[in-house]
Amino acid sequence: MASSLTKDSASTTGSEKTFFGHPRGLATLFMTEMWERFSYYGMRALLVYYLVSGGADAATGAQGGGLAMRATTATAIYSVYVSMVYLMAMPGGWFGDRVWGARKTVTIAGFVIMSGHLALALPGQAPFFLGLILVAIGSGLLKANISTMVGHLYNGADDPRRDGGFTVFYMGINLGAFAAPLVIGTVGKEHNWHLGFALAALGMALGLAQFLLGTKHLSPKSSVVPNPLSATERKGVLTKIAIAVAAIAVFYGAVVAMGAYTLNWALVPLTLAGLLIPIAVLVRIKRDKDLSKPEQSKMNGYIWLFVAAAVFWMIYDQGGSTLSLFADSKTVDNVGGIHFSATWYQSLNPLFVMALAPVFAWLWVWLARKNQEPNTIVKFAMGLVIIGASFFVFIVPMSMAGDSGKVSPMWLVSIYMIQTIGELCLSPVGLSVTTKMAPQKYASQMMGVWFLAVTAGDCFTGLLSLAGVSLDGIGIITMEASMAAVAGLAIYMYRKKVQELMGGVH
Repeated sequence: MASSLTKDSASTTGSEKTFFGHPRGLATLFMTEMWERFSYYGMRALLVYYLVSGGADAATGAQGGGLAMRATTATAIYSVYVSMVYLMAMPGGWFGDRVWGARKTVTIAGFVIMSGHLALALPGQAPFFLGLILVAIGSGLLKANISTMVGHLYNGADDPRRDGGFTVFYMGINLGAFAAPLVIGTVGKEHNWHLGFALAALGMALGLAQFLLGTKHLSPKSSVVPNPLSATERKGVLTKIAIAVAAIAVFYGAVVAMGAYTLNWALVPLTLAGLLIPIAVLVRIKRDKDLSKPEQSKMNGYIWLFVAAAVFWMIYDQGGSTLSLFADSKTVDNVGGIHFSATWYQSLNPLFVMALAPVFAWLWVWLARKNQEPNTIVKFAMGLVIIGASFFVFIVPMSMAGDSGKVSPMWLVSIYMIQTIGELCLSPVGLSVTTKMAPQKYASQMMGVWFLAVTAGDCFTGLLSLAGVSLDGIGIITMEASMAAVAGLAIYMYRKKVQELMGGVH
């Protein structure tokens, strides 16, 4: 597949191949990421449905054989799982920088993810939760390092092909995310859950095979450990890990021995950790005396954007939980007599991203030429107001459906499109401004800090679910929509103050 997409490079001797004018290694990373995202989003499309299958909150006539959980518990598990994937990106980056190097870390991550999906393909709660843990750990390891290897393919930040290379790579993410719910989602939800999870394992296996076969095209930098641990540091890390694992084992062993263990003993600590760790990381950076006054000021401005992003992801990531459950039970499952699986809605976001991202890229450039492009703060405010608007729109079909009715699929199509527009206003800008505002001392860590905003937003949703709050109620949907809209308006109103804190970053 990769070779069919290559061509002779005009800048080489004529024998070297390129991938759409980019280094050949980009094809390897493109295909690896595409198959990994195929496995991840395919499994994620099934997750909530499998958790409620066979229980009181499953849609009428839905396939049985799941874990028969309540919707609140399923949403909490989903939210905690997604948050842990992004939380693991920070230690994943650390392993790449200090222990294995990016290439070895991605290889190990691929095997861990594949093992996780294979565990999910087995019946029962024990292999299911083991599978979730493995996929979360593996995804964190891979996510933090594969993008680094894309950067290694180019001659520094000034290489004119660099931005285009990341754009091509991003398309691989969305292609995998688009296809997964259509294939894995349909097979798993409509035919056999465990066969669907097995297809996710196959997807990761294909990605891993592509990576191993194509490593010869990657930069030698990807095999280098940039800042390896010294023998003393390695011993200290291993000691701390051993103590932490032993303490957790003793604690949970005692809880199990007393017969007091329930699922909340695992979910509540993880949810609280997902809220407290981002706060602790920001506080640690903010209190670092090595930071200059301009860097301290930028961190103060960045905290505004971080909190805004957490509110955004709190709503956005419910596309795979709250909106998915509504799609299954309250939305008509056919168009023009053609029936489709509710998992197909999960393909809408990557489809809209691929369709609208070039439009937004052109729009910002066009506005910049007219000196009218909104700055970063205004784009954040727009993203928040738009994501809030998507849930205000959601109130309408919820009211129309009532307890037993069903609404047109176009309601959800519209909601996912609105959310994608909000994402394109906030997410790419957030990635860019994170690199621009990062203190020099934390330059390589700040991208992991950005991902912690996703962790915090999802853990807030998880905490609500664990508290027994049903997220499919009009009241809670209105509250979340209002939070996003108010946060967007607050950032807009204080934009001059935030801009002053950000210094020359626009």
